[in-house]
Amino acid sequence: MSSLSHQQVDLQLEELAGWEREGDSIVKTYHFSDFIEAMSFMNQAAFYAESLDHHPEWRNMYNVVEVRLTTGDTGGITSHDIRLAKRMEHIVQPKHL
Repeated sequence: MSSLSHQQVDLQLEELAGWEREGDSIVKTYHFSDFIEAMSFMNQAAFYAESLDHHPEWRNMYNVVEVRLTTGDTGGITSHDIRLAKRMEHIVQPKHL
């Protein structure tokens, strides 16, 4: 797997509200209503990350989750980072009944 170009990353980020490129990573901070909601998000994202064998760098402070995605093997941002970011966005989307 190879890193995406800056242009490829920027095009992908147009579809990912709130995500920004920071050097060789993409980052976003999520805010939830409480700790349980933040943990639920992290648990759901963790299962998907494990299925990709691609694990985020993240930090939780009560209802806030800071996420940083990069692919260490390539020293840059890859399609795995974009896929994981899209899944995280899917997790936080309001559920329609």
